[in-house]
Amino acid sequence: MSLADSDSLDLETRAHDREHDALRLWLRLLTCANLIETDIRSRLRQEFDCTLPRFDLLAQLDRHPEGLKMGELSKRMMVTGGNVTGITDQLEKEGWVTRETVVNDRRAFLIKLTPRGKKAFSNMAHAHEAWIEQRLGRLPEEQRRQLYLLLGDLKSVIV
Repeated sequence: MSLADSDSLDLETRAHDREHDALRLWLRLLTCANLIETDIRSRLRQEFDCTLPRFDLLAQLDRHPEGLKMGELSKRMMVTGGNVTGITDQLEKEGWVTRETVVNDRRAFLIKLTPRGKKAFSNMAHAHEAWIEQRLGRLPEEQRRQLYLLLGDLKSVIV
């Protein structure tokens, strides 16, 4: 196999049988997550002209109608404050969010969804849920339940 061929394979496919089971499991989890994320990114871009970071920011605000400070958004999204600021600037220009100063701290801003932003996000969230269901719904219900429980076990031992 040439180097060009090996670059096109997913991480799991490139793993050798001689590699440790834990590493192979990690690569399988990462491959599955990457495949789903790539599909979601593509669909968001094609159907809503939206990036995944924008969707994630809108989702955080949808969960907190009272609004969130920029720093809190940054922590929840696990990105830099600069990334949040850039996304917020774009969404504010489009009328999807508002930026209000915080009464006790004039340096901080509270970001909230506007009615227009709520409607746009609601449409995206419904489509997103359907896409996830299409992908994961291919597994029989009992296998999905088992996988969910097993991943919960995994999460508890690595946290």
